[in-house]
Amino acid sequence: MRNRFERTAVVAATVVLMWSCGSPPAPPAPGEARGAVPDLRGYSVMVLPVQLKTSVPSGALADPELAHALRSRGDGVTWTFPPQLEESLQRSPGVSVRLNGLPVQVFNQAEVNRIGDPLFGHLVRLATLSGADVALLPVSLEYAETGTFILSTALINTGNGRVVWYGVLEGEPGGQGDPAALASVTEALAKTLFPFG
Repeated sequence: MRNRFERTAVVAATVVLMWSCGSPPAPPAPGEARGAVPDLRGYSVMVLPVQLKTSVPSGALADPELAHALRSRGDGVTWTFPPQLEESLQRSPGVSVRLNGLPVQVFNQAEVNRIGDPLFGHLVRLATLSGADVALLPVSLEYAETGTFILSTALINTGNGRVVWYGVLEGEPGGQGDPAALASVTEALAKTLFPFG
């Protein structure tokens, strides 16, 4: 199974490398992505909490919405969500790692083909606890001036730190405190990852 994921990662990295020639590319806009979405069926995927939030109400529960959207479409994937990761960390007090406040700012500043430390170290330790082959890292969630939520997400191979796919999804228009508007962007991500789910 890992070989199939590795092949997809190599193809995605080649595409990203081609984009890297010349001047640095602009960060992806909503609806754009870098790399190729791999077939995640048969893999163990850990889902991290949303790391950076801009203009998102404190009561907007993005992580549970994302978990619901992924479960509803991602059959065949062994999921580990933040509550399970937190439980694993509590059972392993000697493991120095956190789920929130990870150093993800680099994704908003440059094109990332492979993550390095300290982020890679955090993901490796979490993957060891969870048995995950892949990390789904919601880098940022923003409520934009367009009246929509925008979610930037990376899929990372936990074995080598390669960023297989990075995409920016935009939800349907709605109020800042509208649960349906927030749900629409998590559903957009789930449909992108599992178009035939």
